[in-house]
Amino acid sequence: MNRDISEVKNWMHMFRWIVKLIRDEYGVAEEKLTRTADIETDIGLSIEQREEVLDIIAKSFDVQFPDGTLDELVKFEEMCLLAAWLHGLYKRPEFIGEGYASSAAAINPRAQAGG
Repeated sequence: MNRDISEVKNWMHMFRWIVKLIRDEYGVAEEKLTRTADIETDIGLSIEQREEVLDIIAKSFDVQFPDGTLDELVKFEEMCLLAAWLHGLYKRPEFIGEGYASSAAAINPRAQAGG
């Protein structure tokens, strides 16, 4: 399914885009999709659903998530900031470990490793 990304011009747009994706695909109420929500416990996405969300983001924005991505993400905001960084809309998020950041930057030319 092709998803329109034409309105995604900064990390806040990316955040809204991902909120709509999870709301529409998994029936999660928007009030649960806050920046500080824990992806697993507050939002309630299974590991398979989290992988599906990353896959949809990857295909829609032409980014690649390295192995171990789900280990890096706890809060919903982290998923959004990571996706925005890989797409070149945001500086490297502070919560990302050095090894992961190097792997991610190596396969995503728009991400700036130094960020």
